[in-house]
Amino acid sequence: MEEITLRVERCEESGWLVATWDAPGGGGITTQGRDLRELQDQVRDAVHCHFDPGETPRRIRLHFVDDPILAEA
Repeated sequence: MEEITLRVERCEESGWLVATWDAPGGGGITTQGRDLRELQDQVRDAVHCHFDPGETPRRIRLHFVDDPILAEA
């Protein structure tokens, strides 16, 4: 597999970022982080754990479901 795309949403209860990927045929990956840096680390780790050696995707794309909103001061 060349690339996978994980959906990223903010959990309303905790405020953390949650990334999910549904594997073809069932299963998948779900992980979370307090901020984008932590989420990226968690995603890399989860992807490497999910796939067998040599089958890890070369690219991991994060798709943010909601666009960030900048509040005007």
